Amino acid sequence: MQCDWPLLGPLQWMRYVNKQVKVKAGKDEERRGWLLTVDPVSASLVLVDFKEDGGASVQVVMGHAVEEVEVLQEADEETTQRLQSSFLPAKTRRLDPEELRKRRAGVRSWLEKNRIPVEEEGDDLRVAGVLTITPPYGPEDCCSSNQIILDRIQKLIQSVFQIQPDHTETDPDCPSTMEV
Repeated sequence: MQCDWPLLGPLQWMRYVNKQVKVKAGKDEERRGWLLTVDPVSASLVLVDFKEDGGASVQVVMGHAVEEVEVLQEADEETTQRLQSSFLPAKTRRLDPEELRKRRAGVRSWLEKNRIPVEEEGDDLRVAGVLTITPPYGPEDCCSSNQIILDRIQKLIQSVFQIQPDHTETDPDCPSTMEV
């Protein structure tokens, strides 16, 4: 691929994603790595290089500086999976529908006990008409344009997930016993 990288567009760029590439940018600049994504506005490339210790380094090559992109290697299934999960939170995991139902019910119950109006909208919880909690219903799953309400509800939900061993046996309605 020659110097018209920014003009190629997203459909052409997708051909390079999840491949090990060599990017020439400037006279003597050359970067190598696995192409994670391309910014659709600036044509900038995000390259990931996996370290031997399990970590990864990320480089961004600005789209306007790209002179040439050469594919070095196709990604195998393991590398593709590693690229896709590189930026997910460490504790992201799939919950089965029953676990999600219990978690939603526990959070809803806790909010109602704290006299906060909450209603279900599909899989989401809607709080006071201004905040949405999406699965898996943790503090980081809250969304609102009102920062004060967002902060207060996140703190309240965080208290649901705190482990308080002294209440688990004695109070079955205590939110700290909710399965996390």
